[in-house]
Amino acid sequence: MKIAIGADHAGFALKEQLRQALAEEGHELMDFGTESEQSCDYPDFALPVAREVARGHSDRGILVCSTGIGMAMAANKVAGVRAAPAQSEDEVRLTREHNDANVLTLGAKYLDEAHAMDLIHIFLGTEFTGGRHARRVAKIAQIEQH
Repeated sequence: MKIAIGADHAGFALKEQLRQALAEEGHELMDFGTESEQSCDYPDFALPVAREVARGHSDRGILVCSTGIGMAMAANKVAGVRAAPAQSEDEVRLTREHNDANVLTLGAKYLDEAHAMDLIHIFLGTEFTGGRHARRVAKIAQIEQH
């Protein structure tokens, strides 16, 4: 799977661990930074990852900051992106099944590498169930156009 990944300074260390683990699993990664723990602004990394996913150049996106919330707020400004912050397996599974989330945002403050990888595996392996949920996701797209 082709995955766009990015982080701010607070998520840098975890992003690097995740990037390496995902590459070892055979995923193709597009790393949009940051490249250090030097203070920076999370929207600068959320935007290129979100655009990459929205344009269909990557199958999914992963963003890491301190809580995952700021990255989700920024990424969701891009039409076609459905970014979800999650900390539990159930949240990740449901946001894929029900919301067709295409970007997962993670909080480095709350997750270690093993737990983050568990969440990512669920994110990458869970399909959108469609059905009644497809109607709801379509309504999200309509909001983006207004």
